[in-house]
Amino acid sequence: MIHTFGDPASSKWILIQPVDEHDLELMQGETAQIRARCPNQSFSVLAIETDWFKDLAPWKAKSAFKGQPDFGDGAGAFLQSILNTIGSPSPDRRYILGGYSLAGLFALWAGYQTDAFDGIAAASPSVWYPGWIEYAEKTQCSVPLVYLSLGDKEERTRNPVMKTVGDNIRKQQELLMEQGVNTTLEWNPGNHFVDSDKRTAAGFAWIMENTAPIFDSAEFRINRKQRTQTMKPDRRQWKGEEQDDLGQIHGGLSAAGGRRIR
Repeated sequence: MIHTFGDPASSKWILIQPVDEHDLELMQGETAQIRARCPNQSFSVLAIETDWFKDLAPWKAKSAFKGQPDFGDGAGAFLQSILNTIGSPSPDRRYILGGYSLAGLFALWAGYQTDAFDGIAAASPSVWYPGWIEYAEKTQCSVPLVYLSLGDKEERTRNPVMKTVGDNIRKQQELLMEQGVNTTLEWNPGNHFVDSDKRTAAGFAWIMENTAPIFDSAEFRINRKQRTQTMKPDRRQWKGEEQDDLGQIHGGLSAAGGRRIR
């Protein structure tokens, strides 16, 4: 189910965020924080409800948390549904994929899978995920900008898997910089379970602040149009099997803030 905040039909920026029930409760406030930081940007937020442990996991892994299910491998199918929802690329529209926690890892992973997004906002991403750093070390990122953040207390945990998050986020930034990706790593006060809306809003805002001058230039618009016209048909497909379409963004999304679209 997709919840829209803003008017996608008239927005230059489409901010896409996988969410759970907790995230959804905070979306109005998160959108307001983005607007306060980027008052001159025209944007809408698409909050997409997910099967958290299945849709956002790039590959299967055992749970790192007692009493919670193991991770599935549904990220490929979920990413394809997002790309199908976006539809045909436009030289006048920008797309950012972002999220918090496991949704932040999913967004980061998607940035390695497709160049469909103009930036990735990975707020407190689950880079402790088994096998993630090994994957990032051998894979080229496909997007020009990546925002990373982490709480300064997140690595202070007894959980042997979770405690790697600090070293891994530092390594993640290092790998992106080596690949020539414009990236930043912001350290926030507190642990993982505070200010998720504020942290995610900061990521989306940073991408818009750091790309708007480039995207508004006449040279970029000409190059973007040429690239769009010569684009391969499968550009907005992830590196895997194609899945069913969820509907085109231009025809299926409502301008009413928070309205649910089935």
